[in-house]
Amino acid sequence: MKLKDKVAIITGGGKGIGRAIALRLARDGARIAILDIDPASAQAVAEEVNRLGSRGIGIKADLSRYAETKQAVDEAYAEFGRIDILVNNAGIDQPKPFLETDDAFWDRFIAVNYKSYLNACHACIPYLMKNGQGSIISMGSDAGRVGTAGELIYGGTKAAIMGSSKALARELARFQITVNCISPGPVDTDIWRSLAADEKGKKIAEGVVRAIPLRRIGSPEDVAGAVAFFAGDDARYITGQVLSVDGGLTMIG
Repeated sequence: MKLKDKVAIITGGGKGIGRAIALRLARDGARIAILDIDPASAQAVAEEVNRLGSRGIGIKADLSRYAETKQAVDEAYAEFGRIDILVNNAGIDQPKPFLETDDAFWDRFIAVNYKSYLNACHACIPYLMKNGQGSIISMGSDAGRVGTAGELIYGGTKAAIMGSSKALARELARFQITVNCISPGPVDTDIWRSLAADEKGKKIAEGVVRAIPLRRIGSPEDVAGAVAFFAGDDARYITGQVLSVDGGLTMIG
């Protein structure tokens, strides 16, 4: 129970990678607040956390809106009396060639992917500072590290998160708050399955698998394990880092 008595906030924790992170941190002893725009999904994961013997709550929040995010974080603090870990997981993806996108598409991705990161960090950091320590773990992406065709906007928002996290790591180091990023490669989620739904997508997916040295797509649990590491004491001297979880696809130094 490496995270016993810790409290973790997970944004976008109602499904996929966020759900896997919530369950993994709960198994490690943390109490969990799931913030998600879909209250039913958030509550369902909270109930799974409770069945594991921990304590979970689901809170509805549009994380692209600062006031809603702040209210949700305050509610989590009122429930648990502390916040130790913030996992910025909320995000969307929709691959499209750049010239097929428009400014409404850009604004939506920036709001959901990047502004939600800013909102959650801004709302949680004062509570982390009260403890004299804490950890912030955010989802970047290999698309933001090496570039992926059709994901200019998505990759840009993820690169922004990874770059901002390095700056934030420097600002918060004196408070013993670590700030790190996970950079997943392809992961078996609803988004991945939708991309591989037709014959063309299936061929692309098979090509991706062949390019991965470990010869498989990542699972949400693979990502959750890396988050658990950064959230625990074993990573207390690691900050400002980006860790690719991609089966060796990129091997970035």
